Amino acid sequence: MKKIMLLSATMAVLLSSCVSQKKYAELEAQHKETQDKLNTATVKLNSCLDDKESLNEQINRLSNQNAALLNNVGDLATLSKKEAENLERSLESIKEKDLKIQRMQDAINKKDSVTLALVTSLKGALGNMNDEDIEISVDKGVVYVSISDKLLFASGRYNVTNRAREVLGKVATVVNARPDLEFMVEGHTDSQSVIRNAVLQDNWDLSVKRATSVVRVLQEDFGVAPERMTAAGRSYYVPVATNDTEEGRAQNRRTRIIVLPKLDQFFNLVEEGMESAR
Repeated sequence: MKKIMLLSATMAVLLSSCVSQKKYAELEAQHKETQDKLNTATVKLNSCLDDKESLNEQINRLSNQNAALLNNVGDLATLSKKEAENLERSLESIKEKDLKIQRMQDAINKKDSVTLALVTSLKGALGNMNDEDIEISVDKGVVYVSISDKLLFASGRYNVTNRAREVLGKVATVVNARPDLEFMVEGHTDSQSVIRNAVLQDNWDLSVKRATSVVRVLQEDFGVAPERMTAAGRSYYVPVATNDTEEGRAQNRRTRIIVLPKLDQFFNLVEEGMESAR
């Protein structure tokens, strides 16, 4: 009986041991599977965490870029506003300058019209004279009437000839009709030495005496106001031709009547134009 009980107990222990090992194996298999899943999940989690960190960095970078862009937009808007103001001021300045230029151009046109009218009057008055003896020209808005020496004076002399008085009378008629004009009578000689005497020492003296003789004729014989005239001598220092030939010296012996531009009148015209534009 005791043998049977001992055998039964031994069988029970063995059976119990067999169940535990099987169970343990199953649990161990489950644990391994769970561990594998955990490892896999951990890897995925770590990957997700890395992705999250990368995304956060991208978000921060994009946020910074966005902020910078917003600042740039603000700067551009401010810059555009300033540029618009500068442009507006520049346009106003250009308009003002254009207006000044236009007014000056109007004044120049008016002055040119006066000059043209004067030239026309002089050519009309002196049109029947020999072109070799009288030349009327315009240079830079200044009117020149050049009269040859042989028409005005005898050789080496400074007394105005009777024929020259006819010419000067026609010039006086034109200038007297325009009392606002001023002019200069300018004497020129060639380079040949003059005969010295109590009055003439050299070509300077001769050129000046010829100019003053013309001025006196215009004043005393034809009533031109003396305050409108200037007498000047240039000797032979401003030739228009060579002094090496007789033809050239003949061209250099001349008297010029120069109608002087009245700059104060010109600027008054400009100022009047500017005042009327305001």
